[in-house]
Amino acid sequence: MATIEATITINAPADKVWELVSDIDGEPRFWKGTKQIRNISKEGNVVTREITIAFKDSKCMQRVTFYPKEKIVAQFTEGVLNGTKTLSLTPQGNATKLVTVWDIKLSGMMGMFTGMLKKHIKNGTEQALESIKQEIEK
Repeated sequence: MATIEATITINAPADKVWELVSDIDGEPRFWKGTKQIRNISKEGNVVTREITIAFKDSKCMQRVTFYPKEKIVAQFTEGVLNGTKTLSLTPQGNATKLVTVWDIKLSGMMGMFTGMLKKHIKNGTEQALESIKQEIEK
């Protein structure tokens, strides 16, 4: 498994940050590795969806669990990726710390390329967090 972590401080209250990051249908605006989303079901605070990722236009299934104003956990349940992506919010006075942690690997025979993918995902995550910050602070 590859663990990738990126953090950014956004000059806005957690409610405002949550409003943007919990709109998972808008994810491709910020997360360039996510090309397309198709929601399949929603039950309480859990959404099941299919996403198309930039890596070979692969389709992955995710179960996304919302912990309101605290964190979002996206678990990859089928496809080329196995593991989780977690976004956590921590209020810091008038600002909010947004942390993204990936704990993933490529599935099957592709697993040997997980290390190569790690740098790509870290760069994409840092870019996404910066884009989220700019959108919220404008």
